[in-house]
Amino acid sequence: MANIKSANKRIKINKRNRLKNRKYKGNIKNTIKIYLQTVKQYQSSNNPEDFKKVKELLNLAYSQIDKAAKNNIFHKNKAARKKSQLTNYLKTN
Repeated sequence: MANIKSANKRIKINKRNRLKNRKYKGNIKNTIKIYLQTVKQYQSSNNPEDFKKVKELLNLAYSQIDKAAKNNIFHKNKAARKKSQLTNYLKTN
Protein backbone atom coordinates (compact mmCIF):
# COMPACT_ATOMS: atom_id res chain seq x y z
CA MET A 1 0.00 0.00 0.00
CA ALA A 2 1.21 3.47 -0.85
CA ASN A 3 2.22 5.88 1.89
CA ILE A 4 1.82 9.09 -0.08
CA LYS A 5 -1.59 10.74 -0.25
CA SER A 6 -1.49 11.34 -4.00
CA ALA A 7 -0.47 7.73 -4.63
CA ASN A 8 -3.44 6.49 -2.60
CA LYS A 9 -5.73 8.74 -4.59
CA ARG A 10 -4.23 7.47 -7.85
CA ILE A 11 -4.87 3.86 -6.78
CA LYS A 12 -8.52 4.66 -6.06
CA ILE A 13 -8.94 6.46 -9.38
CA ASN A 14 -7.32 3.60 -11.30
CA LYS A 15 -9.63 1.10 -9.63
CA ARG A 16 -12.69 3.20 -10.46
CA ASN A 17 -11.60 3.63 -14.08
CA ARG A 18 -10.77 -0.06 -14.46
CA LEU A 19 -14.28 -1.03 -13.37
CA LYS A 20 -15.83 1.51 -15.73
CA ASN A 21 -13.71 0.28 -18.63
CA ARG A 22 -14.59 -3.36 -17.91
CA LYS A 23 -18.28 -2.46 -17.99
CA TYR A 24 -17.95 -0.74 -21.38
CA LYS A 25 -15.86 -3.53 -22.87
CA GLY A 26 -18.16 -6.24 -21.51
CA ASN A 27 -21.22 -4.60 -23.04
CA ILE A 28 -19.47 -4.29 -26.39
CA LYS A 29 -18.35 -7.93 -26.31
CA ASN A 30 -21.89 -9.09 -25.55
CA THR A 31 -23.37 -6.98 -28.34
CA ILE A 32 -20.81 -8.29 -30.84
CA LYS A 33 -21.46 -11.87 -29.75
CA ILE A 34 -25.21 -11.45 -30.29
CA TYR A 35 -24.53 -9.70 -33.62
CA LEU A 36 -22.39 -12.58 -34.89
CA GLN A 37 -25.03 -15.14 -33.90
CA THR A 38 -27.71 -13.12 -35.67
CA VAL A 39 -25.57 -12.84 -38.81
CA LYS A 40 -25.15 -16.63 -38.89
CA GLN A 41 -28.88 -17.03 -38.44
CA TYR A 42 -29.54 -14.58 -41.26
CA GLN A 43 -27.08 -16.36 -43.55
CA SER A 44 -28.88 -19.67 -43.06
CA SER A 45 -32.39 -18.28 -43.50
CA ASN A 46 -32.03 -15.14 -45.71
CA ASN A 47 -35.09 -13.80 -43.94
CA PRO A 48 -35.63 -10.00 -44.30
CA GLU A 49 -36.65 -9.77 -40.64
CA ASP A 50 -33.33 -11.29 -39.60
CA PHE A 51 -31.53 -8.76 -41.77
CA LYS A 52 -33.42 -6.01 -39.97
CA LYS A 53 -32.20 -7.41 -36.62
CA VAL A 54 -28.65 -7.58 -37.97
CA LYS A 55 -28.74 -3.93 -38.99
CA GLU A 56 -30.13 -2.86 -35.61
CA LEU A 57 -27.42 -4.79 -33.77
CA LEU A 58 -24.75 -3.38 -36.07
CA ASN A 59 -25.93 0.15 -35.34
CA LEU A 60 -25.95 -0.59 -31.61
CA ALA A 61 -22.43 -2.02 -31.76
CA TYR A 62 -21.22 1.02 -33.74
CA SER A 63 -22.76 3.32 -31.18
CA GLN A 64 -21.17 1.52 -28.25
CA ILE A 65 -17.77 1.38 -29.93
CA ASP A 66 -17.90 5.09 -30.78
CA LYS A 67 -18.83 6.00 -27.20
CA ALA A 68 -15.97 3.89 -25.90
CA ALA A 69 -13.54 5.60 -28.27
CA LYS A 70 -14.86 9.00 -27.23
CA ASN A 71 -14.23 8.17 -23.57
CA ASN A 72 -10.70 6.88 -24.31
CA ILE A 73 -11.58 3.29 -23.48
CA PHE A 74 -10.57 2.25 -27.00
CA HIS A 75 -8.01 3.97 -29.18
CA LYS A 76 -9.67 5.54 -32.23
CA ASN A 77 -7.84 3.17 -34.58
CA LYS A 78 -8.95 0.13 -32.61
CA ALA A 79 -12.53 1.39 -32.73
CA ALA A 80 -12.30 1.84 -36.50
CA ARG A 81 -10.78 -1.63 -36.88
CA LYS A 82 -13.55 -3.25 -34.83
CA LYS A 83 -16.26 -1.51 -36.85
CA SER A 84 -14.59 -2.55 -40.09
CA GLN A 85 -14.36 -6.17 -38.93
CA LEU A 86 -18.06 -6.22 -38.07
CA THR A 87 -19.01 -4.86 -41.50
CA ASN A 88 -16.71 -7.28 -43.31
CA TYR A 89 -18.14 -10.22 -41.38
CA LEU A 90 -21.59 -9.37 -42.71
CA LYS A 91 -20.28 -8.95 -46.27
CA THR A 92 -18.25 -12.15 -46.45
CA ASN A 93 -20.70 -14.51 -44.75
